[in-house]
Amino acid sequence: MWVVKLGGSLANYPDDLKRWLEELAVSGRGRVVIVPGGGPFVDCVRAAQQDWGFTDSTAHRMALLAMEQYGWMLADIQPGLILARTVVELYQALSNNNIPVWLPSAMIAGNAEIPESWDVTSDSLAAWLARCLGAERLVLVKSCPLPEGEMDMAGLSKKGIVDAAFTGFVDAAAFEVWLVNREDYARVSAHLMECTSAGAKAGR
Repeated sequence: MWVVKLGGSLANYPDDLKRWLEELAVSGRGRVVIVPGGGPFVDCVRAAQQDWGFTDSTAHRMALLAMEQYGWMLADIQPGLILARTVVELYQALSNNNIPVWLPSAMIAGNAEIPESWDVTSDSLAAWLARCLGAERLVLVKSCPLPEGEMDMAGLSKKGIVDAAFTGFVDAAAFEVWLVNREDYARVSAHLMECTSAGAKAGR
């Protein structure tokens, strides 16, 4: 089973986002859990925090809801995506040969394992979920340019490609981490179906 995080920035590239959903709907049924980014919804949280000065803890919980808004949007765009809040619901959707879209608040809000700060974004939450589910691979779909070949997590974090907390969430993880570009939907889909390589593998 794979955890695939669809970055919120994909909302700026609707054709690519739709192709990701279409490809995963074909190749990922019963095998993929989608983690939504925050997209334009989390940008609203950042702007509101700047205006009103509320705490990072409150912003963190609002950002979880922003991820859920993006998740609702994804599930509405593509038939066959099932919204899921708990491990039981995630596995139930997979067992029914569907693709669950994770709504994180129920499992993350108030969870002592998750720092309530901007250091933790949907990247780290996807890694946390991959651990929780015993996934074999975590795929992060990015819109920004990616380095060629292999790169350590600290380097990725310094470049702002993954969040500041990500290294800690994937340290000694049993799953592989793959970073792929927004245009790599066909390659990832082919890898799901045929076990061929796709994307840039990030070193641990």
